[in-house]
Amino acid sequence: MLCLSHVPLAAEPTSFRQAKVIAQAIYAPQSNSFYCDCPIKWQGKKGLPDLAACDYSVRKNANRANRIEWEHVMPAHHFGHQRQCWQEGGRKNCIKTDAVFKKMEADLYNLKPAIGEVNGDRSNYQFAVLPSTTPQHGACPIKVDFKQRSVEPAAAIRGDIARIYFYMADKYNLKLSRQQQQLFLAWHRQDPADQKEQALNQQIANDMGHDNPFVSGVREWHLGYRPQGYGLNISAD
Repeated sequence: MLCLSHVPLAAEPTSFRQAKVIAQAIYAPQSNSFYCDCPIKWQGKKGLPDLAACDYSVRKNANRANRIEWEHVMPAHHFGHQRQCWQEGGRKNCIKTDAVFKKMEADLYNLKPAIGEVNGDRSNYQFAVLPSTTPQHGACPIKVDFKQRSVEPAAAIRGDIARIYFYMADKYNLKLSRQQQQLFLAWHRQDPADQKEQALNQQIANDMGHDNPFVSGVREWHLGYRPQGYGLNISAD
């Protein structure tokens, strides 16, 4: 288990709805959208991206492009389909019947504010390097290959994504393919955690009761790493 002496004890959010409220309080003061780095204006619970400020071009869905949605960096499909509840009824069934899935869905380290259209286009596609694909959302540097069901994020956030995947896999005993691990290890090395990511890690820890050890450096992923599954222990209620 992690040493939590430097982290205030807190109760993790128990539902995606609760997590979104907490996430807004964390990100609203000074956040831009995750994949496109667009400024966000908040009106109550609504996040409105300033598309003009980041030269974003609507690809197809103007309605979703003009709102902020909470993106699961590791998609719900990835952490959900490995559980029995998903096999028996998909995400809705998992929300109804599986407390561990609800805990994964509400994990604040895996949530980022994203432009809705980008969230939709990313879908549950895996991350990859797509040298022959061109960006489809104006100046937003994300690339989506819809045929290969793959996404290439901006270089500036690739390490962040890698460390989120390491954290989720470790905490909830989730499988990452060897190819995924190799890609994320490269991204982790190329884009190490900077001061901003470290500060955000501690801020989220105030609400989660623990940090992301792959950001703080308490743990280090390697090929063949055995996930601890420490997030699978939950109370009966």
